Amino acid sequence: MIEKIWKFLKKNGLKIFWIAYVSASIVFTIRFADRLLVQDYEAISKCLYLDNHWNITYHETFYQNVSLEDFAFEKVKIGDKIVMQRTLPDDWEMQEGVLRLNIRHTAVKMFIGDSLVYEYGFDRVEKNKTVGSGYLFIDFPDQYKGKKMKLELWASEDEAFAQVDSLRIYEWKNAYRVLLTENRIPMFVGIFLLIFGLAILIVTMFAMLVSHKYARIFCISAFSICMGLWTLCNYDIVLIFSMPLYSKSLIEYLALYLLPIPLLVYMYGNVKNLDHRVLKIVFKVLFAVQLVFDVVIIGLHTKDIVHCAAVLPYQQALIVCHLVLFTVIVILNLKTKNFLNRLYLVGMLIMLGCVGYDLFGYYIERYNGSFSVRIKGVSALGMMVFIFILIIEFYMELSYKMMQEAERNSLIKSAYTDELTQLHNRRYCSEHMQQINEDQTAEYTVVCFDLNNLKVVNDTLGHAQGDMLIKSAAEVIEKSFGRLGVVGRMGGDEFIAILKNTSSGGMDAVIGQFQENIKKKNQEVEGLNLAIAYGYASSFETGEKGVEKLYQEADDRMYENKQQYKKEHPDARGRQ
Repeated sequence: MIEKIWKFLKKNGLKIFWIAYVSASIVFTIRFADRLLVQDYEAISKCLYLDNHWNITYHETFYQNVSLEDFAFEKVKIGDKIVMQRTLPDDWEMQEGVLRLNIRHTAVKMFIGDSLVYEYGFDRVEKNKTVGSGYLFIDFPDQYKGKKMKLELWASEDEAFAQVDSLRIYEWKNAYRVLLTENRIPMFVGIFLLIFGLAILIVTMFAMLVSHKYARIFCISAFSICMGLWTLCNYDIVLIFSMPLYSKSLIEYLALYLLPIPLLVYMYGNVKNLDHRVLKIVFKVLFAVQLVFDVVIIGLHTKDIVHCAAVLPYQQALIVCHLVLFTVIVILNLKTKNFLNRLYLVGMLIMLGCVGYDLFGYYIERYNGSFSVRIKGVSALGMMVFIFILIIEFYMELSYKMMQEAERNSLIKSAYTDELTQLHNRRYCSEHMQQINEDQTAEYTVVCFDLNNLKVVNDTLGHAQGDMLIKSAAEVIEKSFGRLGVVGRMGGDEFIAILKNTSSGGMDAVIGQFQENIKKKNQEVEGLNLAIAYGYASSFETGEKGVEKLYQEADDRMYENKQQYKKEHPDARGRQ
């Protein structure tokens, strides 16, 4: 057992160290940034709470001396009006105060005394446009002390809320810092997911031009971008850029509604591998429903017929259905006893738990006020863990496929490559000539080669020297003709070159360079005495389109060249 562990560590020690180092660096950086944000939180978070002593009128019912923390009512309907009144305290000490008011699809009017000092959303409500949800930061100067304050809240969507959130007065310089500090976990996670997704998206867009196998990582990047945008908008972090609430809410809903699409596309490969007919049908139905739902609701929202906020519960139900389906897919894949599938299941369960936790907290806060024990950004953290698992799965699956492809290419190469010279072998050349025969319009040239004196070298100096002579001949032929077409060894001391689009003058220049390369090789290798007989025939010269006849003509001419070499070198015997 100890020996196995030692072998594993020896083989994967560097990878484990690198993963541990990167993880530790990320944790250290996040903790350092977190400390910077929270070190003066106690000082900047000082505020004046306006949660008590409210007189509220709702549905013609008057409620006196109400505490917002305890006050709840029926879920509002479009057009419902809530009037809240109280006398402001006269003892706060703040420079340039600001009221932080959290609204949910509500138009707002604020009166100090009898004067209207702030108004939001009524112009959009009149045009049936969405108002949005999130924090409003309203100027609240010192002269408001001790005066009567009245808030009018007009609901613009059905069931938008059932309780008014806490009202607080901060100093202007601290208001946004408090918002970021309270939502620092979603901020870190959202920024990371958005930047990570954009970076991967840019890389994979170019990678997909080379191979479609990067489509799945493209889906992961799109999923990460949607999740990052939703996180930054849902927790109001983008408000630091002075973005209007309705724009922030629109981005939030679009990101949430489009979120399942890339994940569904990514999961299709897993569904396909299962070869489960019912599961495939369920998957396709859910995908079609999600796609149609997104197209229809975006179109209706654009025309201000039905807003995205009105159908949010249906989207949440769809997301739950998707997560359940994904979990079933992963569990069925566990039958393969694959480590990745087990890791995948862990990630899915983490994501399910985190999303369920946030959904529960969302409805508690929406209809019953604050959820004091809620940790913000849990669903984003769960999604980030799941995204990392998806990337690990993609990387390992891609590595496995690349290994298979490399092995297949190696087998193909060995089947079509001459072992000694690493040139194409006879089989490859024969298949290439067959392809040429099918193209009756191309002009091409066939060159045949035969190595002189090979038998003499083998008999006198040994086969090792003969092999060196063959390899030297292959190097010269490849160097001279390889860039112009296909070069191969037909067997023994015979070689061939099949060249396309060569003219008569061009061939003369190539043959001249070929002979020059033979001289250079003999100068480089002492005692080599390399000599190669050759002959070529061109379709533009003979008018012949059949490659076999051209090959025969080139071979005959090569034989004539070999006979000429014998006459000039009487020591050479036979056709060697």
